[in-house]
Amino acid sequence: MKIAIVGAGAIGGFIGGRLARAGEDVALIARGPHLAAIRGNGLRVIEGDADYTVHPEATDDPAAIGAVDVVVITLKAHSLPSFAERLSPLLGPETPVVTAMNGLPWWYFQRHGGPWEGTVLRSLDPEGAISRVIAAERVIGCIVFPSAEIAEPGVIRHIGGDRLTLGEPDGAKSERVQRIAATFIKAGLKCPVRTRIRNEIWVKLMGNMAFNPIAALTGATLGQITGDADIRAVATEVMNEAAAVCAKLDIRIDVTPEQRIAGAAKLAEHKPSMLQDLEAGRPLELHSMVGAVLELGELLEVPMPHTATLYATAKLRAALRTDSA
Repeated sequence: MKIAIVGAGAIGGFIGGRLARAGEDVALIARGPHLAAIRGNGLRVIEGDADYTVHPEATDDPAAIGAVDVVVITLKAHSLPSFAERLSPLLGPETPVVTAMNGLPWWYFQRHGGPWEGTVLRSLDPEGAISRVIAAERVIGCIVFPSAEIAEPGVIRHIGGDRLTLGEPDGAKSERVQRIAATFIKAGLKCPVRTRIRNEIWVKLMGNMAFNPIAALTGATLGQITGDADIRAVATEVMNEAAAVCAKLDIRIDVTPEQRIAGAAKLAEHKPSMLQDLEAGRPLELHSMVGAVLELGELLEVPMPHTATLYATAKLRAALRTDSA
């Protein structure tokens, strides 16, 4: 199976490394010093006691790869609209696109059914650039649970987690999604297939939309966030607001805010990704993790004052960082 990983940074590099080690034909789309290092020395992946190097095809030009069997997108959500047009050469007539990205996906209401079918979230695909290239029928949803980092160009350090949850947006257990899951499992990843993938999206998103902007605003780790009673209360209110949106969308969440906070507390030293991006001078995933949920709240007439406050202040924090750089 020929698999293209679009955005082969930390997570994409980890997934691509695992697949290449398992013998899959992998092409990595990366850029800058990271790409140069992969081309020169291969992709090195460090996982606990394991340390291996693979030599997949690597490029910054999708046209150099051509049509593949599966595209896995691991770009940050804000990067996809401007990159989407470049994906066309990778897409054969039947190529599925696995969206291994944080936050609400642009396709949320595609193949959804019901009164919201086809609704476009402006904060995720404002000009329709993504939907013009990636037809709804190609999409396979994916929730990413591993944590990884680029230790240095060409070197990925796996921090923890090995589960990628897959699901067709229309709930079908298709042959293609099961084939892709089997390929990931062969590579040593856990890969359940869910018929209600949007439920799984919200389980992760409820924590991300609270912890990430709080971390960006305060510089706090998950342990510091969950260890402060006042901040825990704010995070709980944000998650309660998300749960109110879920209720309007017939989404069933079996994890309470208290359980989500308790789970985060176990990762005490972890810096949420938005804080890591802020410190590294990278754009923040605010639109997909928070802004799109506020847009949903507005559509559904669900008040979200705590979420709106976090969003506004985190946007200003990011803007001030950029202005002073």
